[in-house]
Amino acid sequence: MVCRGSSRRMRWLGCYRLGPMWKGLLIFVVIAFAGQLLEVILNKSWMQPERPRSFYAHPFENFQGPSLGSCQPHTHIMFLKTHKTASSTILNILYRFGEERGLKFALPVGYQFSYPLPFIAQRVKGYRGHHIAAFDIIGNHMRLNKPEVEKVMPADTFYFSILRDPVALAESSYAYYKNVVPAFRRAKGLGDFADNPRKYYDPRLRNNHYARNLLWFDFGLDNNANYSLPLVKRGVESVRRNFKLILLSEYFDQSMVLLRHALCWPLDAVVSFSLNARQQVPSGRSGWVGKAAPPAPLALTDRQRLKLREWNTLDWHLYQAFNLTFWQEVEHFGHNRMEAEVALLRTRREVLARVCLRDGGRPIEASRIRDKTIRPFQSGLVKILGYELQPGLDNATWEACLCMIRPEIQYKDLLDLRQFPRSQNPPVRRETSIFRTEDQEGMRLVEKDWDERVLLWNQSLKQVD
Repeated sequence: MVCRGSSRRMRWLGCYRLGPMWKGLLIFVVIAFAGQLLEVILNKSWMQPERPRSFYAHPFENFQGPSLGSCQPHTHIMFLKTHKTASSTILNILYRFGEERGLKFALPVGYQFSYPLPFIAQRVKGYRGHHIAAFDIIGNHMRLNKPEVEKVMPADTFYFSILRDPVALAESSYAYYKNVVPAFRRAKGLGDFADNPRKYYDPRLRNNHYARNLLWFDFGLDNNANYSLPLVKRGVESVRRNFKLILLSEYFDQSMVLLRHALCWPLDAVVSFSLNARQQVPSGRSGWVGKAAPPAPLALTDRQRLKLREWNTLDWHLYQAFNLTFWQEVEHFGHNRMEAEVALLRTRREVLARVCLRDGGRPIEASRIRDKTIRPFQSGLVKILGYELQPGLDNATWEACLCMIRPEIQYKDLLDLRQFPRSQNPPVRRETSIFRTEDQEGMRLVEKDWDERVLLWNQSLKQVD
């Protein structure tokens, strides 16, 4: 007898001569436990080849994760992309989900919806009037103005956002926006700013909103308002009324589990690699140090951390309120169930990192990424890290992996080109200015966005309107 089962994962079953009764029993056992067996096979990382060439035939569709019951996936989604909160990783998740399913994105003409001005529907590319054009997903940076968003998005849209501890957010904001925020530019370091923020902060100066209550500002509220308990309560209730789910960046994996169940999405739809992450120390020969001390301009004493919390007191109260709500959601979900799904999510991420990424899946400096089209945009005091793909991937796997690591700016350009082929559209007046510059790689396009940050494009001049 020739044994036709070639999979090594099934060898423990053996190949023996069995009588009719035992054959029938074996068939019954295999059928009864096929679901559990398949789940074990798919999830056991020790059964994965060291360098697999392909992880599934149809990317992001085969691995569903634990059952979601009879719900239907949400496809109308509004994500308020707050700043420095792991929101770029979430936007990548939304881009992938929408692209795979042929959904239509509400995209800005540039890269933000005229931020920091309040959002208006006319800033959406292709918008032709109240609900005339159907959009499915909106998620680029904006300052919330919900009545205007409702002109663009369907009535059944699912609204969600993400928060971060204001002190950690201030550290990241200082590192990233140091060169464009007057209050940060004038200070010797973040500790110097924390000691006396009013010495450096002028609310009338452009871009200084990045230096105080940035979350409050992104939600469309007055970030310079004087603290009072009634004011905070009104702000929290406004957010609670407008959003069905608020996530926390410090508990990103738990947040993704809650999000997947709220949206009724398969597990692979929320598996991601961290994008737009900053290097934790200035570059050296090692290229990446995960938990080292921050560079001197970002170092803070405990007293300075408390001062930053006081300076961002509106953000702090917002964060506290939704931190409580978040853990109430986890309690309702079930702690044991949450732990099991987080473990499954992390295992899946590890498997895909081994499949997709060089260097063991660790992010690396942009200058070390050989494919210049997937280098992340650089800004501020620290380097923004990215990834390199494994060589030798088959086409389907390469494309699926590329979607997971494609930086936000390049991904938005790709979606824009697919939704609005330039050959079929007249030139559109841009809200940004484009000029030429030279860098060590040769001629590139540089776009100065509304907030005066410089965006380096990897496209040639002839490719742009």
